[in-house]
Amino acid sequence: MEHCHSKTGLFPVLKTWSGTQSRDKTPAAHFMYQVALVGTPNVGKSVLFNLLTGARATVSNYPGTTVEVSRGKSSLGRAVLGVVDTPGMYSLMPITEEERVTRRLLLEEQPGVVLHVVDAKNLERMLNLTLQLIEAGFPVVLVVNMIDEARRLGINIDFRKLEALLGVPVVATSAVYRLGLDRLREVVAGYRLHTKRQAESQDAPRHLVVYTPEIEKNILKIEQLLSNNYGLTKRAVALLLLQGDREIHELVAKRDTANYDRINELVAGLQASGQESLNFVIGKRRQDRVSKLCRQVVTERPQHRLSWGERISRLTMQPLTGIPILLLVLYFGLYRFVGVFGAGTLVDYLETGYETVVNPLINSLVTSYVPWPAVQSLLAKDYGVLTLALRYAIAIVLPIVGTFFLVFSVIEDSGYLPRLAMLVDRVFKWVGLSGRAVIPMTLGFGCDTMATMVTRTLESPRERVIATLLLALAIPCSAQLGVILAVLSGRPKAMAVWVGFISLVFILVGFLTARLIPGEPSGFYMELPPMRWPRWQNVFMKTYTRMQWYFVEVLPLFILASVLIWFGELTGVFQFLIAVLTPLVKWLGLPAQTAQVFLFGFFRRDYGAAGLFDLYRSGGLTGTQLVVASATLTLFVPCIAQFTMMIKERGVKTAAAIASFIFPFAFLSGYLLYRLILFLGVSL
Repeated sequence: MEHCHSKTGLFPVLKTWSGTQSRDKTPAAHFMYQVALVGTPNVGKSVLFNLLTGARATVSNYPGTTVEVSRGKSSLGRAVLGVVDTPGMYSLMPITEEERVTRRLLLEEQPGVVLHVVDAKNLERMLNLTLQLIEAGFPVVLVVNMIDEARRLGINIDFRKLEALLGVPVVATSAVYRLGLDRLREVVAGYRLHTKRQAESQDAPRHLVVYTPEIEKNILKIEQLLSNNYGLTKRAVALLLLQGDREIHELVAKRDTANYDRINELVAGLQASGQESLNFVIGKRRQDRVSKLCRQVVTERPQHRLSWGERISRLTMQPLTGIPILLLVLYFGLYRFVGVFGAGTLVDYLETGYETVVNPLINSLVTSYVPWPAVQSLLAKDYGVLTLALRYAIAIVLPIVGTFFLVFSVIEDSGYLPRLAMLVDRVFKWVGLSGRAVIPMTLGFGCDTMATMVTRTLESPRERVIATLLLALAIPCSAQLGVILAVLSGRPKAMAVWVGFISLVFILVGFLTARLIPGEPSGFYMELPPMRWPRWQNVFMKTYTRMQWYFVEVLPLFILASVLIWFGELTGVFQFLIAVLTPLVKWLGLPAQTAQVFLFGFFRRDYGAAGLFDLYRSGGLTGTQLVVASATLTLFVPCIAQFTMMIKERGVKTAAAIASFIFPFAFLSGYLLYRLILFLGVSL
């Protein structure tokens, strides 16, 4: 096979790439191997993944888990590559479910290239995992991202020297500005550390980290006792055994049964011979090696002035300035842009067109060409798939959800979201959550179904249950929030009552739940990406991807809801359910028509919100009734899609318990709010 030298002169770039031998007559474009992106959160893995795949990705749970991985394809030269974006990982010895999934993926799928993405500003903290990956025999390419931020801070890295010291390719990139991507593509398309994955019976070509003589002696003894394939070098397996990795111990016990007792004796004997844990000693040796590497390749120029990004970053995390900034973001981002522009201007424009042009045309065509009354009512008229479902989905929900995801993408791309997590961490601890929970909670304002899925990133089962309950109870989705902001925007006092009431419920229920569910509060640690002006290409890509996901999910459910309503109308079930709900809504001081809104809300929260919008537009609600209806609908049982996700993530018993609590609590809370407003004599 022919080779040519790479730009650094250290690693070969293959001219011909057939996957077997250069004499193979199979076209090179048919060859495919997998590229896995690994690294800690907030280092730019997802941005690189989107750039490599063009955002043409599928997102699915890793087999046997609820943790998601994103997969896509990339054409690099004549090679067609599979690309996978793995969950955040700090070490090869996993603590969280996300880290377990990433390690499992690396061991089971044996990617042809592992791109370890690190933050150039925090190289010393992140190279520890690089050493572990190299030690384990993975074909590593180190991607040093955010070099623009590092240079701005006066941090310079000698990449050629780092490449020589590590023995693997090193590529400097700035994903948001697309710097270094050509070089990365060249390396990925042509670089393989091994012709095939390094045989597990062999060891790494050289040891980047040398441990104490006693540890090295025991590593050698354990290596000699290991006779099976573990997807890692024997040295890496031995180190994980010494560090007390339970999964690796169980695996070795199954595969090397005859020698496991002897291996366990060696581990126990070495641990007993020292005062400090082996995990600590091994970790410290690696970090000492990292520190030495960084001293050789990193130079820092003192910065006398803070950049604008650092100044804003500090302001967003200090309560005195961070809270006013948060209120401004909420006012201009959610209220003005999503509530007024999205739910007001855009919805008015689209719905007027739909009501005056589209619906009359559909009704006319269906009446003319469909002779069966039952099918006519399914397709058109009051609850038709083509009239009600598409009008709700396209004219009401689409502009609201679209504007929300646009705002959310801007917030995310600017780096504000992790800082918001730091700001609210202390408050969230009152309700049994850490600042990390701000991500699913914020995402819940877009889609509670998606947010429930994201709760899996929280550290403890206790925290996941609390977050799932609060999402189902007190976090309105974007369509619901947008409609409520639209209907209450002309009534400041009504808006204040709704916001205050829902906030009080969120804090009170979270506080009590945190005291009732056993377990210790989770610690909080999060990488802070740099504050920067959002890149509109990234914002558009993120918004488009989320909108595509949401609309693919929501449109079939809106159609299903219309079919179920049509079937309910045809069989009388719908009227029966409305008759059951009518006394409850009257108990809240609401008109009987509101029962239909709550029934719609069970099919989809945004479907119910659209029904509330219709009722508001017809002038059927007073100010007090608007507030009570908005509050009760916000707290009402989660929609079918969210409930299904709750079952998937938390199990049937937990999901059923949450729903059983929410239904009576929502109506009881709505009644108390109604009576309190009447008692105080507040005019809304």
